[in-house]
Amino acid sequence: MRLDHSTDNVSRIRDMAVRMRKMALDMALSAGAKGSHIGGGFSAMEIMAVLYGEVLRVDPKDPLNVNRDRLLISKNHCTLAHFPALAEKGFIKEEELESYAVNGSRLIGYPYAPEIGIEYSGGSLGMAISVGVGQALAAKKKGIDYNVYVLMGDGELNEGSVWEAFMSAKQFGLDNLIAIIDRNHLCYDGETEDVMMLGDLNAKMSSFGFNTIGCSGHDISDLLRAFYSISAAAPNAVICDTVKGKGLSFAENRPEWHQKAITREQYDTALADLMGGKVI
Repeated sequence: MRLDHSTDNVSRIRDMAVRMRKMALDMALSAGAKGSHIGGGFSAMEIMAVLYGEVLRVDPKDPLNVNRDRLLISKNHCTLAHFPALAEKGFIKEEELESYAVNGSRLIGYPYAPEIGIEYSGGSLGMAISVGVGQALAAKKKGIDYNVYVLMGDGELNEGSVWEAFMSAKQFGLDNLIAIIDRNHLCYDGETEDVMMLGDLNAKMSSFGFNTIGCSGHDISDLLRAFYSISAAAPNAVICDTVKGKGLSFAENRPEWHQKAITREQYDTALADLMGGKVI
């Protein structure tokens, strides 16, 4: 995969991520007392910016093109990152983000809406990678040239079905499958290593036959390097080292911010940090 590593392109995507963070803060504030999934959204922000800003072969003017890449959001509690990325790419208008979490809108819960780039409804963790295996296998059998990207949280790797899917990916030679793991080391119940120890995840994925690439999930240049390194000879795993709640001093590395409401004061603090260049 040929990606643009130029300084100008890295700056362009970083600016995109900053705009997405601002949109996400507005969405979180507008959700009010209902709250939103702060932690997992802000850990995945730069990943989403790189995917939609550079990597994915998708076209909002032709969203159902059979040759489009598929992105399945398994950790679908990162809508605060996903919906702004869709707005940046042109699948939805930025104004529609104002309908986030409003009954009857297209942006409530975990929708399935491929016409606006939402390929998978999520909700039940650990399921999307199996769907991704099926879609990647279908592409192989039909002779269609698309990649399937599956964004996963490290907490869902506790599911046995995940590892069955990983075995299947190697068995069927799915070099068009890219598992992206948001390795923020936290899940709703606490630290992942306390809940169910994952250990050396890079070594585990390699042992399952994946071309495994580690990177910083908040460094645009390093993310580009990682996606540039995907292999055409094996299924791929991009393991992104991230911080849950990245950029929000009151939420970073705190499991209780998996889903929570933010106050106006917290919003103002986060926005000042973001606009002051203290985040990325």
